[in-house]
Formats: sequence, C-alpha cells, structure tokens
Amino acid sequence: MTIGIVDYGVGNLFSLTSSFAMIGAEAVVVRDAEGVRRADKIILPGVGAFGDAAAKLRESGLDRVLTDEARAGKPLLGICLGMQLLFEKSLEYGEHRGLGLLPGTVAPIRDVIPADYKIPHIGWNALTLTRPDCPLWKHIREGDYVYFVHSYHATLCGDSAAAVTEYGGTLTAAAWQGNVFGCQFHPEKSGGVGMNILKAFCEEGGAR
Repeated sequence: MTIGIVDYGVGNLFSLTSSFAMIGAEAVVVRDAEGVRRADKIILPGVGAFGDAAAKLRESGLDRVLTDEARAGKPLLGICLGMQLLFEKSLEYGEHRGLGLLPGTVAPIRDVIPADYKIPHIGWNALTLTRPDCPLWKHIREGDYVYFVHSYHATLCGDSAAAVTEYGGTLTAAAWQGNVFGCQFHPEKSGGVGMNILKAFCEEGGAR
C-alpha cells in the first residue's frame, strides 16, 4: 500500500513523510495526475491562503484528478488548508471555489470566538468527537489533544463534521464523508495521538 502526498507547492512534505515512516507506512510525494492515480490513498496537505492553493491545483489539473479519484472511492485525507480545500467554497479574502467533495463553507474563526482571543488559533486543544464512528478515531479517545494552527474553519458542514474543538467558541476540527476525511489540526505535529490518527487512515478500506 502506498500513500501519495500531493505536492502542489504549498505543503510541509518532510514532516508528513517522516510521520508515515514512523508508523511503518510507505509514503511518496506525488506531483502529477499519474502519481495520484498510482497511490492507494491520498494526502492533501496545505499551508497559506485558500485562493492561491486552489489556483495552483486548477493550474496543474490536480483538482480534477483528486475529485475523480475520491469519487471513485479512493481514501483522501486533507490536512489544515488541505482539509479546507475539500469544501465547496472559502470566504478567505473574497470567495473562492473548493473541490466540493464535502458540503460546507470555510469562514473566519473571528466570527465565532471572543474579540480578545488571538488569531491565528495556535496550540493544543482537545477533540470532541461528534462522529465517534469516524474511522480516523479508531485508536484515539474523546478529549485527546491535537495541535492547531489556523484562522479559518469549516461551517455549514452538517453531518460531515466529525470532531469539534473549543477556542472561545466551537470550531470544526475534522470532517468525514465516506472515503473523504479532513483534519483542521496537524496530525504530523500532534505526537502519539496524531500518529494514531494517521495509522487509522492507513487502515481505512475505502468508500462506504
């Protein structure tokens, strides 16, 4: 089994490949459609601005192959900005179209947290598992802590919200629909809990 980590110019690839090596999984960096198709499972990382990242995916044609592979049942995990790109649209510096694999809109966390809370939200926060049946939670427990760095989060995502966290307000921490998963936090920076989440993704079978 091969994990394909998509390189489209906006991700921290080294920490992810190192994390999969630590759990004994084979992860390779993929940069084109053929690489994505060859991988058994896909990781979509990302840091930075939504609009720029979405444009890079479209320019490379990777947006089409990612949606095709996911809709065909291949497990896909988006991390941080990579999770946000899975949704229908983002309101970060205008309105930008996402991949549309999950229902919902990416909006500023400022809308739901107190004015005196710092942005971005940086640090360790506990997970409340709103979908305990999500396969990513196979090896973790309610209240486990993970590491966040973000200023935006998914809203209006209904039953696809798999976990939330509290930072002066309730923020979407993870999403799940069928074979498509998203973590707003960074599993690769979340110690043993994060390693167990990546391990669970490696064990995930595909479309449901």
